[in-house]
Amino acid sequence: MSLSDLAYGAYERRLLKRLDPERLPHHVGAIVDGNRRWAKDARIDLETGYRAGAAKVDEFLEWCHDLGVGTVTFWVLSTDNLNRPGSELASILAAVEALVDRLSADGRWRVRLLGSLDLLPAESADHLRRAADASTTDAAMQVNVCVGYGGRQELTDAMRSLLLEESAKGRSLEEVARTLEVDHIAEHLYTKGQPDPDLVIRTSGEQRLSGFLLWQSVHSEFYFSDVLWPAFRRVDLLRAMRSYASRERRFGA
Repeated sequence: MSLSDLAYGAYERRLLKRLDPERLPHHVGAIVDGNRRWAKDARIDLETGYRAGAAKVDEFLEWCHDLGVGTVTFWVLSTDNLNRPGSELASILAAVEALVDRLSADGRWRVRLLGSLDLLPAESADHLRRAADASTTDAAMQVNVCVGYGGRQELTDAMRSLLLEESAKGRSLEEVARTLEVDHIAEHLYTKGQPDPDLVIRTSGEQRLSGFLLWQSVHSEFYFSDVLWPAFRRVDLLRAMRSYASRERRFGA
């Protein structure tokens, strides 16, 4: 073990010791950005880069589990990513399918897919649905995997679902508009029944949400890391947790 590894190990232990378990987030969202740049910097092919990014999800979950986090949401494929060249999209989907297979087979996670799966190639969408459905319902942690996800798409789908439901009840558009409340829309989001994220982490140095959980993150705390996702370490997560624990959450007040 190198001196650098020993130093980071000691630093991790100090960070962990100073974290107050009562001030840690219950739901962590992660925008896992930087796979392509990491692969380019490492001079390896994109497929290997995406597989490395997917493998980092497994590590991240272990770290969150050890910290007592109840829900983790990963954004692994956006609606914009669906416009990538065919070979690159195929590499991303292959990595995502293998990831969801692993998470579902683990036995500790309840896996849920968030996104418009109908936008994916039919074979991939069917594969992902079957894998997620096979995950345990009696799990210590809820794991959401955002695939074919876009914040605007989610709100569009929520409103469409709401209007179709109300129409089936025989209600007119005017009646729906007159009685519409915030909670009515929330009941049709992909995350229905789940708590909103307390902390959203984005890697790779980008400081924007890009549409991630637009509705749900209105009161979230944000942490932006310069580290590319495949290189993200436990110490980076602990730094994010330290930052979160030091903040006074006002929930819009």
